[in-house]
Amino acid sequence: MFYAYLRTVVTFLLWVINGNIHYHNTDRIISNDENYVYVAPHRTLWEVVFMAHAVRPKEFAVIAKKELFTNRIFAWWIRMCGAFPIDRENPGPKAIRYPVNALKKTNKSVIMFPSGSRHSTDVKGGVAVIAKMGKAKIQPTVYVGPRTFKGLFKRERIDMNFGEPIDISDIKRMNDEGIAEVSRRIQAAFDALDAEMIPVHDNKKPNPLMWVIWIPAAVLGVLLILLTAIISLFAPFIWDAEKHQEINEAN
Repeated sequence: MFYAYLRTVVTFLLWVINGNIHYHNTDRIISNDENYVYVAPHRTLWEVVFMAHAVRPKEFAVIAKKELFTNRIFAWWIRMCGAFPIDRENPGPKAIRYPVNALKKTNKSVIMFPSGSRHSTDVKGGVAVIAKMGKAKIQPTVYVGPRTFKGLFKRERIDMNFGEPIDISDIKRMNDEGIAEVSRRIQAAFDALDAEMIPVHDNKKPNPLMWVIWIPAAVLGVLLILLTAIISLFAPFIWDAEKHQEINEAN
């Protein structure tokens, strides 16, 4: 419930702020009846929202750096949305076990950014191992659009392009060669999806008449922010998200 609420609120707010969002080739997306590893090159702070919105009502477990969990309120929200903290310098076995259990034992898929930090093009091996152990396909997508808040607020065009699922069942072992092959397939998918957007992506602004809709929508957005802020002040003290997450993992 909390995941669906936050996804809806944040997606709505991004639409009010930008309103120039386009989705391509959604017919390629794996059915919501099947769990998968959902990957994209990490380019912005907000692309994950559009990724989640495109496949709603599918829910996800998300691997996130531990630094995001220092604020109690923010940590509560992202835990309730399936985020799990890892130390990127020393990830440990739980960094693999948690997403694999989600794929095999729940109805949640896993969102991962194989390049690690934003703007990197290095495809990491963790995606390969998790997908193999979870017996899941890999669903690639790319975000093409503004990478700064200034561009977002200027309503520069955003395109989300989705690729064909990557099946790695033919790779028998996740040794160096196997991981390298998975990484190659993922990077090739990203490159192809970016290339598909070259003739499509431009900076054409939305119709100015849309302000007729956006102004009342912005008022509603402010009310939603206030409601969410009120919930956030009290909820972490009433509902232990970390304990709830551990129970779900155990099940």
